[in-house]
Amino acid sequence: MNYIGTLREQLREMGVGFVAALPSLAIALLIVFLTWIVARFAVRISDMVVGRTELRASLKNLIDTIVKLAIWVFGLFIAAVVVIPSLTPASLLAGLGIGAVAIGFAFQDIFENFLAGVLIMVREKMRIGDVIECQDITGKVEHISLRETHVRRLSGELTIVPNSILFKNPVEIFTDQEERRHEVVCGVSYDTNLDHAADVIRQAVEGVDVVLASKGVDIFAQEFNSSSVDFLIRWWAGSTPRDSWESKDKVVRAVKAGLDDAGIEIPFPYVTHTFKERVPLGEEPGETVS
Repeated sequence: MNYIGTLREQLREMGVGFVAALPSLAIALLIVFLTWIVARFAVRISDMVVGRTELRASLKNLIDTIVKLAIWVFGLFIAAVVVIPSLTPASLLAGLGIGAVAIGFAFQDIFENFLAGVLIMVREKMRIGDVIECQDITGKVEHISLRETHVRRLSGELTIVPNSILFKNPVEIFTDQEERRHEVVCGVSYDTNLDHAADVIRQAVEGVDVVLASKGVDIFAQEFNSSSVDFLIRWWAGSTPRDSWESKDKVVRAVKAGLDDAGIEIPFPYVTHTFKERVPLGEEPGETVS
């Protein structure tokens, strides 16, 4: 058997086939190029149309991605039909169905994050700019993509969080509303008139400029502690972490000044030491050794 001749014949047939397919390949490349141009203009048109609405930024990004993806899928299918005329939508879907199973197992995490990203963009909560906390990650949402979300920590570091984590775990959104309630505990001595102390604390808290006194200030006698009766103080202020720290700082200072002016003690824990008299061995208590 002439192996060299057979190989030479196959190479010649491949070359002839490649040359014959060059016009189709050129047309397919042209279609891909036109698809790229159409996708860019379609995204711009989508931005112009969606920009007139009140949709959230993350949802606008999702619409742009869907428009671009649909155009590319259609363009690549047309290009594939030009190169392979026997390709039909039915055969393509059948091939994609078989390949999707293998691809799904291989890229399970990627598809999970992708689907989670779509659902996060669609739902109304957690917008760009919100301050959130999830899985010990606290920070400001800067960007939401189809696979990941960028969270800027309060200390300045950027954390890239897979969307599946934000979708499957509880997420606390601090800035869902412009105001939220804050609280602190303050103790007074046991010899204090609690009604008077509550009035002093209330006046001090309501006098703080950042406290929304119109939404009410709660003063609850909460617990008999080891050296004090504890009050739970609750008030409304801004919802950002900095608003929380600033309002708590001013409230603590105001309450301390108010109680001091009223002569009400904020006790600290007392420790009482009791010493027993040591009796020499063999003597009764109270006996005196001469």
